Amino acid sequence: MRSDERSFPTRARVGTILATVAVTLVAVFVALNLMTGEKPIKRHLEHLYAIADPQFPRTLGVLLGPDILPDNRFEVLLNGDQIFPAMLDAIRHAQKTITFETYIYWSGAIGDAFANALVERARAGVKIHVLLDWVGSAKMEERLLRTMEQAGVEVRKFHAPHWYTIDKLNNRTHRKILVVDGLVGFTGGVGIGDEWTGHAQDPAHWRDTHFKAEGPVVAQMQAVFNDNWTRATGSVLHGEDYFPSIRPAGDARGQVFSSSPSGGSQSMQLMYLLMINAAVRSIDLSSAYFLPDELARDTIVAAIRRGVRVRVITPGSFTDAALARRASRALWGDLLRAGAEIYEYQPTMYHCKVLVVDGLLVSVGSTNFDDRSFRLNDEASLNIYDSTFARQQTGIFERDLARSRRISLEEWEARPWTEKLGERVSALLGPQL
Repeated sequence: MRSDERSFPTRARVGTILATVAVTLVAVFVALNLMTGEKPIKRHLEHLYAIADPQFPRTLGVLLGPDILPDNRFEVLLNGDQIFPAMLDAIRHAQKTITFETYIYWSGAIGDAFANALVERARAGVKIHVLLDWVGSAKMEERLLRTMEQAGVEVRKFHAPHWYTIDKLNNRTHRKILVVDGLVGFTGGVGIGDEWTGHAQDPAHWRDTHFKAEGPVVAQMQAVFNDNWTRATGSVLHGEDYFPSIRPAGDARGQVFSSSPSGGSQSMQLMYLLMINAAVRSIDLSSAYFLPDELARDTIVAAIRRGVRVRVITPGSFTDAALARRASRALWGDLLRAGAEIYEYQPTMYHCKVLVVDGLLVSVGSTNFDDRSFRLNDEASLNIYDSTFARQQTGIFERDLARSRRISLEEWEARPWTEKLGERVSALLGPQL
């Protein structure tokens, strides 16, 4: 027998062992990145109080935290034509500090504009800290990072891959927070990319909403940034430059709510469920990625059965995530049969993430209505308790509604079987979309 023939079984066994090890490592990698270590919420919440009941804000503040603070002023900013000039103006007028956390930062005209504004302020002596998600900033050119860092901007990538962070690669910071001098804050759905410029006038310019905040609630926004900055760098930002004494700015109450798999991954989902569960009149949801799990669908159906009008706007054919849209459509049956109104936005990609409940509460931020936001991402939402402001958001929602197409139960049920099959297969990937 030749030597290579005698060694063949050994090589085969080695190959089998190596293949088994590789498969095991992949399985472990996937498992580590899918698990949050927390038992998911499974039971339907009992309807005990309404949004207008003092018990609701008390529950949200005490059970989940932080406190709901008075004396704030909020301004809604629609699409890039309003959002980016306001953010850039705040940056250019910074005197002491800028803290900026975002998921998307892509190269392009608006990416250059933000980098240039940050560089100018850094050279003027302003302390600037920028936290970018490693996945979301993949399309950002290195030259922008180098330019900012050379000017003194402190830039970090959240969960950049290392062997010791292998279990964190699927945990992304999806938060969108800008705080200037600890006094003015911005949050909402917008990323730093040319797709968000303009006024949603065509498919190349997306529809989105961002909010500007002034008042005591900005300190909560700063604390949320600080949480991830500390995790990414090991340093704590504190002192008067970051947390100054803040005077009353208005008469609206607000709260900045955050969640993370490292500490309360279920809290954002519970916040949404509590809001829906407390509704007695209306729920208007603008959702870029609407993939409600069974418990969320049951909670929405229960609200409809007690007389709540539910309207949802989600992307139509213009979307940056066709798979997510298909998965979403697979889940609409129970909602449509119960009487929910579901609309698809027609002119362009609809990237809004706004919830208005009973004309009293507005929640806006980075959070999508899906498992990824509820369990895997770091998210932040601004909750505003002000009836006048809520009425304004309802008006904006209804303007978006006029540019959307309602999907009836009959149309949904009449989908071709090939479409239904594709949607069901896509829905299996729902938690990762």
